[in-house]
Amino acid sequence: MTKYIIGRLLQTIPILIGITIISFAIIHLAPGTPIGLTLNPKASPKIIEQMKKNYDLDKPLPVQYWLWLKRLFTGKLYSFKDGKPVLKKIAERLPATLLLNLVAMLIIFSLAIPLGVFSAVRRYSFLDNLCTFGAYLGISIPSFWLAYLLILGTVKLFGYPVLGMRSFAIEELTVVEFILDRWWHLMLPSIILAVGGIAVISRYTRSSMLEVIRQDYIRTAKAKGLSEDDVYYKHALRNALLPIVTIFGFLIPGLISGSVIIETVFAWPGIGRLAYQAVLARDYSVVMTILTISSGLTLLGNLAADILYAVVDPRIRY
Repeated sequence: MTKYIIGRLLQTIPILIGITIISFAIIHLAPGTPIGLTLNPKASPKIIEQMKKNYDLDKPLPVQYWLWLKRLFTGKLYSFKDGKPVLKKIAERLPATLLLNLVAMLIIFSLAIPLGVFSAVRRYSFLDNLCTFGAYLGISIPSFWLAYLLILGTVKLFGYPVLGMRSFAIEELTVVEFILDRWWHLMLPSIILAVGGIAVISRYTRSSMLEVIRQDYIRTAKAKGLSEDDVYYKHALRNALLPIVTIFGFLIPGLISGSVIIETVFAWPGIGRLAYQAVLARDYSVVMTILTISSGLTLLGNLAADILYAVVDPRIRY
């Protein structure tokens, strides 16, 4: 298993480099430059040329890519927008994004798997049809539209803003009020971020469970007098988890990319909002670094799914 993991990690290196090359080329094909967005339109050509030299934008694209890659690994990569170190800017925003995605994942797996098992056990019932309708609705509804609706609803019902990570007058709050204020600002974007994951995971769980509960060993377990909870949650669910593990590998980077929209709508100070602001400012260094992190998470998510296969099903380990 150790050799397999090391081999897979070595395979991800050329794939990740290929992704960064393609992304770097696509970003530079987009209209607009950081120079044009930061300087006054009436700036003299000499100033424009000097700014291009300062940012190495006067060099060929392959040379720019090599300089970006070199500076990324040496930690000397700076933002075009404000001159701050890119890795420092990302590190400052990382805890907020991790907190948001962690709560979203807890919501997904605490609701999606039980809902999927419930639908499979009571298939074609009214509650199963209701869960199916809710799942398709959750997949179809645009997250930004649902977010705006809930923001308007909470403001009208409670008269209390939900934008940002905390309230403005936080110094006047007690410890309990401070914790409740953080949860108030955290729960709504986490729920919106989790809606799509709940819909997808619950559907996969239902279809996988329907295949498993038709097997002979499930009928044998029922014939032995085991309770429904033991049959479905201990015997059937474990064997139905393999397709869910596959989705788990893509869920982590999916949440990171989805947080770009959610963090922008809710003014959440995370990596997603930083990426959105960097795209508007054509801050190539920040955009490329965040894309590299997201791509690396996707590749690591696939590796984690393969490793979890062996945990869920010992036959694969053998």
